[in-house]
Amino acid sequence: MKIAVCGKGGVGKTFLAGSLAGIYASQGRPVIAIDADSSPNLALSLGLSPEESSRIQPVAENEELIRVKTATDHPGVFRLSFTVDDIITKHAVPTPSGAHLLVMGTVRAMGSGCACPAHSIVKALMRHLVVERDEIVILDMEAGIEHLGRGTAEHVDVLLAVADANRKSLSIAATICRLAQEAGIPVVGLVANRIATPREEQAFRTFAEEHTLPIIGQVPFDHVIADAGITG
Repeated sequence: MKIAVCGKGGVGKTFLAGSLAGIYASQGRPVIAIDADSSPNLALSLGLSPEESSRIQPVAENEELIRVKTATDHPGVFRLSFTVDDIITKHAVPTPSGAHLLVMGTVRAMGSGCACPAHSIVKALMRHLVVERDEIVILDMEAGIEHLGRGTAEHVDVLLAVADANRKSLSIAATICRLAQEAGIPVVGLVANRIATPREEQAFRTFAEEHTLPIIGQVPFDHVIADAGITG
C-alpha cells in the first residue's frame, strides 16, 4: 500500500501522515514514511526529538551521496542510471513510532523539471519506493499542487487530500483530487480534519457533494492533539 497525503499548508497533512505510519507500524507491518515537504517536520510526528530531527540530512542535500551516485569522469556530465536500494538501507532513520523515515529535502536548482543530479536521485528513489518496494509507504507531500505537476506522487495506490472546513483549503483539495484522478491514481478522496462543530461538518460534506468528491474519512478536532503540538 502506497499512500500520498496532500493538501494546503496547515491543514494537518503531517499529522495524518504520521498517524497512518504509526498505526501501520503498530500492526507489525514494515513502514517507510517519506517527508517530501519543502519544510520537513514529519520526524517530530513520528516521535523524534527536535535535536534528533535536526541531525537528519535530507537526501537532496547530501552532496557526498549525490556525488557517489551520479559523478562521472567528465565535468558537467552525470550518470542517469544508478541503484537506490542502498540509500534506504543507509539513510532511512528508525523512529519511536516503529516507522522508518526518509527526508527528501528541497532540490536547490532552477526549474521544476530540472535535470540536475539531486533531482535525478530524488525522482529515482521516490519511484523505487513506490513501485518496487513491498513496505507500506506513506508520503507526506509538499503543500499545494505543484508536486502533482512534477509527477512526484504518481504510481501511489491512494491519494488523500486533507482539508478543514475552510473554503480555501477545500478548493485546493478539490484541485488536488481532480489532478490525481486525471493521473489515474486508483483511490482519490477527501479527508476532513479538525472538524469541531456540526456546521463545519455540514460545510465539508456540502462542498464534497457539490464537487462529486468522495469523503474517505473524518478526523474530529481534539484538544489533546492541539496540546501535543504546543508541547512538542
